[in-house]
Amino acid sequence: MSTINAPLDELRTLIASHARPDGGTAIDGLLLSRVETVEPHHSLAEPLLVIMAQGGKRLLLGDEVYEYRAGEYLIVTTDLPVSGHFLGATPEHPSLGLGLALRPGAIAPLLLEGAAQRRTRGPAVPPAIATGEASPELLDAATRLVRLLDHPADVPVLAPLIEREILWRLLRGPHGGMIRQIGLPDSNLTHVNRAVQWIRDNYAEPLRIDDLARLAGMSTSAFHRHFRTITATSPLQFQKRIRLQEARSLLLAQPNDVAGAGHLVGYDSQSQFTREYRRLFGAPPGRDAARLHAAAAPVEARRLP
Repeated sequence: MSTINAPLDELRTLIASHARPDGGTAIDGLLLSRVETVEPHHSLAEPLLVIMAQGGKRLLLGDEVYEYRAGEYLIVTTDLPVSGHFLGATPEHPSLGLGLALRPGAIAPLLLEGAAQRRTRGPAVPPAIATGEASPELLDAATRLVRLLDHPADVPVLAPLIEREILWRLLRGPHGGMIRQIGLPDSNLTHVNRAVQWIRDNYAEPLRIDDLARLAGMSTSAFHRHFRTITATSPLQFQKRIRLQEARSLLLAQPNDVAGAGHLVGYDSQSQFTREYRRLFGAPPGRDAARLHAAAAPVEARRLP
């Protein structure tokens, strides 16, 4: 246990020292998060490794619930509309986490290494989210990456090397098959991602399943099956969640233009927009927007999923 606690203790200290409100750092792809509230939030998660250094979080994707705490990690392999809340976070004891972007260009070269083939067996279409316990080696590498923020001259040379080590350890770990899918140009995840990106970029447009299936290079039935396995939602539910999250961001800037926000994200029916918005966020658009605006809630601030 002590071998795990030592890097975890240092990781907490480093994150607390370097975390910024926008989550960014001087290392490309590295995010640091300090959260002091348990208020529920909704976000669009991107492909990311998250290591929790202090506190914990409960995440909801469709009907699936994921929970991870200090010393554990979360893997997200595609863009996903998620909701969740941090567990017991307070100003005195904030939740502290590290995020590292999972980029195909960084993962693909590692797949050429023969040993990466080991311990990657699993379903042909794994789900896009998983949690697990961070090994001492993974925690050590993550700590060394954040430590570079105190030595900016070393970042250009050493950060890519440590990122490569972290990705290698993920590939060799129990969820290596998920990471492998990101780096393979012809994986089921890559094909479904084409449809995910289209929905993200065109969320206000009518959604035609047959067109999305063709974009993914799959039959309609295979596309439906793979999309739900990966995202835990149907394409229509996925689009709806993105529409509503985008509407909430619009309403933060213009809290009095409820009708305009609904129309801009693709709703022709105001009553349907209000009904579905209330179901997701717990209050009708106007009331929710007024509360967010009064509290200056950072809806658009980047948080780790």
